[in-house]
Amino acid sequence: MTDKRIYVERRSEGDYAVRRPDSSRASAITRTQAEAIARARELSPSVTPHVERVRYTSNGKPDKWRKP
Repeated sequence: MTDKRIYVERRSEGDYAVRRPDSSRASAITRTQAEAIARARELSPSVTPHVERVRYTSNGKPDKWRKP
């Protein structure tokens, strides 16, 4: 696997999915964003996860990605 990126994104059910690019299934599902970030770091300790922004801030809006 050459692409080591990992994403934390909010699902329509209100929980959070940890997934890799072009994956058909999530690597993990958690109840909170913090739990999902921790799980993403466990799965790929050498990679900073990309986290979906879930609210409006002065730095961005929900459709943007951030690094924690």
